[in-house]
Amino acid sequence: MKTILFATGIFCFMFVQLFFVQTVSAARIKDIAKLNGVRSNQLIGYGLVTGLSGTGDDMKNSLFTLQSVNNMLVRNGITIDPAQISNVKIKNVAAVMVTADLPPFAKPGSTIDVEVSSMGDAKSLAGGTLIMTPLKGVDHQVYAVAQGPLTIGAFSFAGKTAKAQKNQLTVGRIPNGALIENTVPFTIGENGTITYQLENADFTTADRISKVINQTFGQSTAEPTDSGTVKVTIPRGYRSRIVDFVASVESLNVETDSVARVVVDERTGTIVMGKEVKLSTFAVSHGNLSLVVKETPPGPLQPNPLENGPPAPAASQPASPPTGEEGGELTVLNMPKGVSIGEIANALNSIGATPRDLIAIFQAIKASGAMQGELIVL
Repeated sequence: MKTILFATGIFCFMFVQLFFVQTVSAARIKDIAKLNGVRSNQLIGYGLVTGLSGTGDDMKNSLFTLQSVNNMLVRNGITIDPAQISNVKIKNVAAVMVTADLPPFAKPGSTIDVEVSSMGDAKSLAGGTLIMTPLKGVDHQVYAVAQGPLTIGAFSFAGKTAKAQKNQLTVGRIPNGALIENTVPFTIGENGTITYQLENADFTTADRISKVINQTFGQSTAEPTDSGTVKVTIPRGYRSRIVDFVASVESLNVETDSVARVVVDERTGTIVMGKEVKLSTFAVSHGNLSLVVKETPPGPLQPNPLENGPPAPAASQPASPPTGEEGGELTVLNMPKGVSIGEIANALNSIGATPRDLIAIFQAIKASGAMQGELIVL
């Protein structure tokens, strides 16, 4: 039996609640793996936002904005004397970068959202309208064209002695602001196979996915090639119904597995831990806390004189509690063999340990080699 002993002084700590879900980690295949090749593609473009209320780029400092305005005017049949272009003063225009994600299987004529961000020294993009901007992929081909009014989601008010601002004024969004003009070709089921890539590579999870698919569609249908890839052969009955087959595969439930891991963020006091993290025998002293986890071997009991047989094992007894630094109140908790770090955290949290106390204790436990799992400090 493993026993946890605490000696604690007077605490005026802030409590943090840790939630541990003891449910089976079953998930659909579509939530833990993706079809190889079925992915979005990033698009980018350079454009101009007009209609600003004097909050655009300063043409003396942002020469590329002035050049872009001149090029746009030339394309529309308006020519400015090159000797006079430096005298042009426009405060209602801002140069921006436009970004978007082209989803898989997107067809020409459909729309996607775009993000617009200032490149120069514009003070605000509120009230502006993006002029028609081609969006290109990594291959320099145009896949969409963006245009429309921006939504900022921010405001700024200023007086003589005070100023109030919420969110960024130089970043905006245009819902459905880009019209798709070209698509990325992709064919599912080439050579009669499809490949799934796990979001989190794990040999156990890949093997379980393969077994679940084989149990449903027949042996040798799926085979894991490594910890992050499962190759699936399309059955003959589904060769003409590939979408139906993919939908059936992705709806299958698989019990996932993962590496035992504890993630702590000292800046925010956040602690996330997996249920598989286990602890060996150890002892930690931290401030007013004394923590001891050890295994107490059971002792023999004298059998009943009227019965025959060997002595029965005795129930484990908690060891004598150590004396705390400040002689505070003593808390003794009995834990079953194989106590997890989640139970340790719950016990510590119940007596008022702060997140910093928990993080320091976990780091010490890991450094001593008593934690069977990975500790990640952000």
